[in-house]
Amino acid sequence: MNESTRPAEAPSVDEFLGSKPVPAWRRWMKFWLPALVLLVLVLIIARCTADPPPPDYISEKVAEESLALSVTATGNLRPTNQVEVGAEVTGPLDSVLVDVNDRVSKGQVIAVINTEIIDQQIAQARANLNAARAALGQAQATLDIDKVQLARLEEVRRLSSGRVPSQIEVEQAEAAVQRDKAAVASARANIEAADALLKGNLTTRSRAVIRSPVNGVVLARRVEPGQTVVAAFNTVTLFVIAEDLSEMQLRVAIDEADVGQVKAGQEATFTVDAYPGRRFPATLQRVDLASRSTVEGESGSSGSTPSAGGSGSVVSYEARLIVQNTDGLLRPGMTATATIATQNTGKAMLVPNAALRFKPDEKAAEAGGFISPPQFGLEKDKQQASIGEGSRQQVQVLQADGTLKAVEVITGRSDGRRTVVRSSGLKPGMKVVTGVKAAAK
Repeated sequence: MNESTRPAEAPSVDEFLGSKPVPAWRRWMKFWLPALVLLVLVLIIARCTADPPPPDYISEKVAEESLALSVTATGNLRPTNQVEVGAEVTGPLDSVLVDVNDRVSKGQVIAVINTEIIDQQIAQARANLNAARAALGQAQATLDIDKVQLARLEEVRRLSSGRVPSQIEVEQAEAAVQRDKAAVASARANIEAADALLKGNLTTRSRAVIRSPVNGVVLARRVEPGQTVVAAFNTVTLFVIAEDLSEMQLRVAIDEADVGQVKAGQEATFTVDAYPGRRFPATLQRVDLASRSTVEGESGSSGSTPSAGGSGSVVSYEARLIVQNTDGLLRPGMTATATIATQNTGKAMLVPNAALRFKPDEKAAEAGGFISPPQFGLEKDKQQASIGEGSRQQVQVLQADGTLKAVEVITGRSDGRRTVVRSSGLKPGMKVVTGVKAAAK
């Protein structure tokens, strides 16, 4: 029998019914699906019951070095000597010869006031002086004539043995001489008065030419040519001249809490906004004994306690620092922040202030991932007081196995960022914990 005569194979049941065959994974689903669900449940339970990972601490090594203590204060730069030039003469300005930023020398003419009226007064004073001198000459001549007349009468009376002239004539002649002497004295006084008036007018005329009283730089010019200047009780300022800007003053306000640490001769540095990142040297010249009180408005915060009168008083003391400005970068009026070096502790152990505030039982989430002390209300004040000089504190030392060890220390001076400590259990190079890193989300 050949292949063409062989009978065909019988169709399967699925082919006979016309249905598609079921995939193998669906046929075995009743076995692997419960197993998968069970495995997921086991993993979730294991994750929930597992121990949390150890915290990732932020640490810093204990340093052994000197701590430079300083006081910070803010103020303004000023010229060492600043002169306000005014006018003592009334009149219009004929010319103004300098402008702002011009350098002037002592005695240099910087403005001229019109002198027509003063010149007329000078001419009148000279005429009065000449008239007084002429009056003196006339009075002197009259005195000389009356003296001669009196001498003649006295000689005649002597020769006549007192018979002539009469006593009345002699007395009249003597009175005339005395009157002439008074006239001469009056004429001399008139001359002195006229001469003084003339000198005063000449002085006034010389003051119409305004000159610089110092060598310096013109900081301000407040007049223009043609403007009328009126000399009144309060002298009007025409120019402001700063003497020698190569050396300036920095005047800062020292808070009453820091004034006991500063004294004359201490070195300082300061910064100005015009040159960010650059520090300029200065030397403290003096600290005023008198306080300078400024009154602040009442705070609107809920935790504040208003003082009497509804305002709080802040007491400060003005300190003057000498600043060298040889390169001319600094200008009067600039706002400066000065740092005055007050003390150096010498070589000592230093820990960051954050290590003194760290508590291992606090949660990092409370401070955005870092351990930090409360910064509100009375607790902040209590903490700051407890970290004061001479207080006993604890720092957490990070061990090699990641655990913490509490070590007691006695605090010393602080610069606000690091604090000097003494402890038998703390050594330089040890790592003290300052916070905890935030957990990854």
